[in-house]
Amino acid sequence: MLSYRHLFHAGNAADAFKHTALCAVLDAINAKAKPALYLDTHAGSGLYDLNVDAARQAREFDAGIGILWSGDATGAPGPVLRYLDCVRAENPDGALRHYPGACRIAARLLAP
Repeated sequence: MLSYRHLFHAGNAADAFKHTALCAVLDAINAKAKPALYLDTHAGSGLYDLNVDAARQAREFDAGIGILWSGDATGAPGPVLRYLDCVRAENPDGALRHYPGACRIAARLLAP
């Protein structure tokens, strides 16, 4: 059986897309005045260190969050900006070192 460790893939293009979609869904949920339950059945770590060997081995994050991080997000759709805000919150010094997982993004965006 093959072992899967998300740290090798954290922040890649698929992850960036998935987390942007999550931001859109959570924004839609928050727009309603009803309580909601968030349950992540496949959550990994809450926060990934992109400086460890496993993440730097293939540097998949360069083709995902790395592109958005280093580019100009002016005019990007709201969910992309919310996603970037979540990543920026984990990297207050402006250097991309930490990447939030879905559960950390949900904890940040969901209404109390």
